[in-house]
Amino acid sequence: MPEQQKYIEHTENWVKQVIMKYNLCPFARREVERASIRYVVVEEHKPKEVLQALLAECRLLDEQPETETTLVILPRGFEGFYAYLDLVDLADELLFEQGYEGKYQLASFHPDYCFDGEPQDDAANYTNRSPYPTLHLIREASIEAALADYDDPESIPERNIHFARRKGSDFFVQLLAQCTQTPKAK
Repeated sequence: MPEQQKYIEHTENWVKQVIMKYNLCPFARREVERASIRYVVVEEHKPKEVLQALLAECRLLDEQPETETTLVILPRGFEGFYAYLDLVDLADELLFEQGYEGKYQLASFHPDYCFDGEPQDDAANYTNRSPYPTLHLIREASIEAALADYDDPESIPERNIHFARRKGSDFFVQLLAQCTQTPKAK
């Protein structure tokens, strides 16, 4: 399997087997079933090139309304969580500067994700841990529409944190490992 396809497959497994299956994002199932999620691998490891690729994805979303959201997978160069957070800050600035604030929102996922002020080993961090560093471009209008039909949307993060802590870190370590396993040939 070509390397880029492997990254996409692992990320798609994560979306289906973790995010959707355990309802970490109650809106993911609809988009998975509609096949409206775009998965793109960006091999560049310099922030400037990654930001240009992110901007290209915004333009693609502008032109393709049937594509609901894009997951930009960064397999190299952002393994360190703090370097990744610097990239996320630059990406947020770029979206603002390019007039995309209010149109697209950026969510971030990383294998070592750690919420500010929380210990690294807190299971709650797994609500934002992914197989690879990933920038998620989401349409603001879609978020607003989905939240309007959802009772108590403010409870989603709290519910996810409670679920993650109840299941524990070992549970999520195994789930993430399963997402990146390549099926054996029969």
